[in-house]
Amino acid sequence: MFPRSLAGAFAVLLALSLAACGGGGSAEGSPPTSTVAADAGAAAFPVTLEAEKGRLVVDERPDRIVSLSPTATESLFAIGAGEQVVAVDDQSDYPAGAPRTDLSGFQPNVEAIAGYDPDLVVAGFDPGGLVQGLEKVGVEVLLQPAATDLDEAYGQIEELGAATGNAEKAEQVVADMRERIQELAASASADAQGLSVYHEVSPDFYSATSKTFIGSVYELLGLENIADEAGAGAPDYPQLSAEYILSADPDLVVLADTECCGQTAAKVAKRPGWDGVAAVEKADVVGVSDDVASRWGPRTVDFVEAVVQALPGEDGS
Repeated sequence: MFPRSLAGAFAVLLALSLAACGGGGSAEGSPPTSTVAADAGAAAFPVTLEAEKGRLVVDERPDRIVSLSPTATESLFAIGAGEQVVAVDDQSDYPAGAPRTDLSGFQPNVEAIAGYDPDLVVAGFDPGGLVQGLEKVGVEVLLQPAATDLDEAYGQIEELGAATGNAEKAEQVVADMRERIQELAASASADAQGLSVYHEVSPDFYSATSKTFIGSVYELLGLENIADEAGAGAPDYPQLSAEYILSADPDLVVLADTECCGQTAAKVAKRPGWDGVAAVEKADVVGVSDDVASRWGPRTVDFVEAVVQALPGEDGS
């Protein structure tokens, strides 16, 4: 049964969509769902990708790209492909200059998408026969499912670079992300290793386990995710109970529902019984952008930085 609150319903929708996307582990630096068969540093075409739906050949540099994935939209603009993007979906709110439309990545309208005359569509998954429908009208689709860790995220950025003729810039974006995230992880206080964290997706206590991209960041920082102990067979985005969270007594609380649901450290402190939680007592409750926390593109660096600065024992520098 779906939770009654809109926030909870969104969390379940998120979990279902990510599960539908799948995604497995990958070797460091390699694309998570495809293998670039051309020199990743070259802009020459054609480029062959062993993609999620099978082999994808991009014959020429795409000049009319439609992105139905907010993460892909951020990555496309970061790697210098922004001028090639003619339309993005209704959830792609970053960067501000992206050509946002009412196109939906969850309930795509093939006719509406084709109306933008794209030569490449990038999507997070394949609802309602999206890929087949677009292929019937001669439009290629690059599927990039939800990444489960940083290596998969890096691979997807490099894949977009190869597919759009921006391989060199994509490699630089990945190199910069790797360097900064490694620096942040190294800067985390040794005293923070092994401390527990509760990541809140919605105020009705949906969270994220270490099997998710969000959870992989906490693992990198040496934090113990209380959602991992939610029980055998629990989904990757389980709904916890207030009693469970209070008994786990997390050292750090990260609120990824500040924008959707207006959650703040002050509101958390007023929840019944929460004033005795270690994170609340020591003011180790941090709010982060819902979008930054839920995407796996270049702004992942901002998420990691926010968490590191909030770690108990850190001075915020």
